[in-house]
Amino acid sequence: MDYFNKITARPSEDLTWNIPERKQGAVNIIGGNGQNFRVPVKTAEFMGEKYPVETINVILPDALKNQLPPLPNFVFLPSTDAGSFSGEGLSDALNDADFNLVIGDISKNSITGLAVARALKSAEKMTLITRDAVDLVAENSPERILMNENLILMASMPQLIKLLRAVYYPKMLLLSQSVMQVAEVLHKFTLSYPVSIVTLANEQILFAASGNVTAVPLEKSGYSPLSIWNGELAAKIVAMNLYNPNNFISSSVTSLF
Repeated sequence: MDYFNKITARPSEDLTWNIPERKQGAVNIIGGNGQNFRVPVKTAEFMGEKYPVETINVILPDALKNQLPPLPNFVFLPSTDAGSFSGEGLSDALNDADFNLVIGDISKNSITGLAVARALKSAEKMTLITRDAVDLVAENSPERILMNENLILMASMPQLIKLLRAVYYPKMLLLSQSVMQVAEVLHKFTLSYPVSIVTLANEQILFAASGNVTAVPLEKSGYSPLSIWNGELAAKIVAMNLYNPNNFISSSVTSLF
């Protein structure tokens, strides 16, 4: 299986030298709804403290406008009556920054689902989608969304199973499969669709892109099966890929360490 690589020791830190000394680059962190904005805000704070990103904008529905201070990095887009994104301005926002992180906590309603799907289909800048935002991909024309080479899916195994079923992918993905079996499916899936994937299977963090798959033991990462999804790792993957473009797997593996 020449497409599969299993990391058993700390990888080279060469890519960390590409992190600039001066702040540069712009990242949009998109998410939240009328009742919940904690994860987008906390993720932006973490990225700002950890990496020299010049501009970090938090894109939120305007139902939250009266609940948050008027800080310059908060950008409010029109919302539905339910307090989630209505879609107006979302596509423009995704193309305004160098990298996007769709962090989730986005209400599951048909208007927002269609709006997010429409924006992701046309996203011209690299965009990582994670947490419950992945469900919106699976539920709204996933076949077309997955053809966008600028997208990274950081998804749980149940979410990937749902996604593959939604596009009627001929290779089955199951929770009972071994890491090697999961890697084989991801190998073929990322040859069929140009998206990149991050997931967790059998205590291994898997990174897949262009038919190549790398596994890193969860125990070496410093994360737990729960903390891997809290937004911090997603922010680190975004930052490392911002400074090391076109090198998704190596950059993402480096972000773990």
